[in-house]
Formats: sequence, C-alpha cells, structure tokens
Amino acid sequence: MTGTLVLAGTPIGDTADAPPRLAAELVAADVIAAEDTRRLRRLTQALDVRPDARVVSYFEGNESARTPELVESLAGGARVLLVTDAGMPSVSDPGYRLVAAAVERGITVTAVPGPSAVLTALAVSGLPVDRFCFEGFPPRKAGERLTRLREVADERRTLVWFEAPHRLDDTLAAMAEVFGPDRRAAVCRELTKTYEEVRRGPLAELAAWAAEGVRGEITIVVEGAPEPGPEEAGPAELARRVAVREEAGERRKEAIAAVAQEAGVPKRQVFDAVVAAKNAAGSTPREGKAP
Repeated sequence: MTGTLVLAGTPIGDTADAPPRLAAELVAADVIAAEDTRRLRRLTQALDVRPDARVVSYFEGNESARTPELVESLAGGARVLLVTDAGMPSVSDPGYRLVAAAVERGITVTAVPGPSAVLTALAVSGLPVDRFCFEGFPPRKAGERLTRLREVADERRTLVWFEAPHRLDDTLAAMAEVFGPDRRAAVCRELTKTYEEVRRGPLAELAAWAAEGVRGEITIVVEGAPEPGPEEAGPAELARRVAVREEAGERRKEAIAAVAQEAGVPKRQVFDAVVAAKNAAGSTPREGKAP
C-alpha cells in the first residue's frame, strides 16, 4: 500500500495556536519534510514531542530536487509530514510541487488545518470578508509590480497580499497610485506575536506611515474596487479603466466595450472619454473612429 502525505499547519507566531493533531502527526510520521529543520526543532521542543521520523529539509532551493525522493518514500508506504516555517504548506510556501506529484501518483494527500496569516489578517482587517482573493507576494521590480496591480485594479473582492517589510512602503505607494489614495486597507504586522499591530486607513496614509520603516511579517488587506453606477463613472474614470485594461494587454476596442458594459453606458461615451483624455495629454487615440 502507498503511504500518505500530510500537510500540517504550524503556528504563525504563538506556539499555543498549534492544532492538537500536529503533535500526534509529528510522532506518527515516518518522514518529516521541514522548510527549516532548526525551526522544526524549536517547535517540537515547544510542543514537548520527540519525533522518531527521518527529518529532511524541504525549501525553495531544493524543492524540485527533493520532491521525487519524497514521492518514492510515499510510494513505498511512508507517512510523510510536510511543515513550513509558519502557516499552511503550499500557500506561498513549499508544498505545491509535492502535492501535485503525489496526486499524479495516486497517493493520498490530507491536511492538519492550522493557523493562516491570510485568514487571520482578513478577519481582523475590518474590510469585507464575504468574497476575497489571495495574491501572494507582489513582484519585486517596480514595473512588474505596477503591472500586476493594474491587472486587479477593478477587482471587486477584497485583496490579500504578503510583503517583505523593506518593500512595504514602495508597495503601498504603488497601490495608492493604482487603486487610488483613498482606497481602504489594513497592514497586519507580526500577527499573534508579542508586537502584533494592525494599521487601518487609506492607502496614502498607510504608505506615509510605512515610509518611516516597518519590521516583522507583513500581510496587506485592501478593499475591493467600488461598483459605481453610470452617474458615478465620469469621463476620467472611464478613461482610467480603459487604460488599465490596455496596460494589461487588452486591445483598445475590446477594453472600451468591456468598460462600457461594466459602467452601463454606451461604448461611444467611453470612446469619447478616451479621446478627451488623450487630447488632454497632448496625443490622439490609436483608434481612428468610434467603435
């Protein structure tokens, strides 16, 4: 019989948040694949457990090379426990490759649910939680980051991001530029830890705060785009939406049609808004006639 791959959630800060099953799975495992074996050692000490399993490192640098080895252990009947430094494996952490390879081989994959920075930040943000999407880490390069943000500028669902503290100010400033300075957001820092902090406010205000320097693990929650009615979508807003779609790679004709449908206005009205914006900028639109 084949073995079982167990994805185990680990505390994102306070070790008292460890799910009760985690200790039992640490003892039952034949192999433990850990993102950082030193952190694993500290966790087992905090939980007062002494695993007999073979412990191997499994992190971004060796994930591709080590996955086949772990799959063979699973195929041979081993119970493999995968843990990352914090939170659920494979959520912006190692794990996806191993899960996909195990599923392909018909190996059972299960999970020990545990703490999640995504859901914790969303819950305490004060922003809508009924619909949301997780966007992972924004690109590090400024141009790529702006492109990614523009792709979700009109997303209605609440957005959740991870970010490194030394890039937080630049990312928040870019979000204020693309989403608008008044879009509501929350920066959640060091969740469940001693110095936990949740800053809520408009993106421009949060960007100014972050410019002073921020430390710790960061999760950003941003309010989704509003749904303006026809009377609220003025020419400048219509032109902005078309520009966002164009920068994401959409042809102008299709972008104008999509924006017109979203805003509930005639395509001619959107076209005229684009023409006005281009004329104001000292250029003419690429399309020579209205759609």
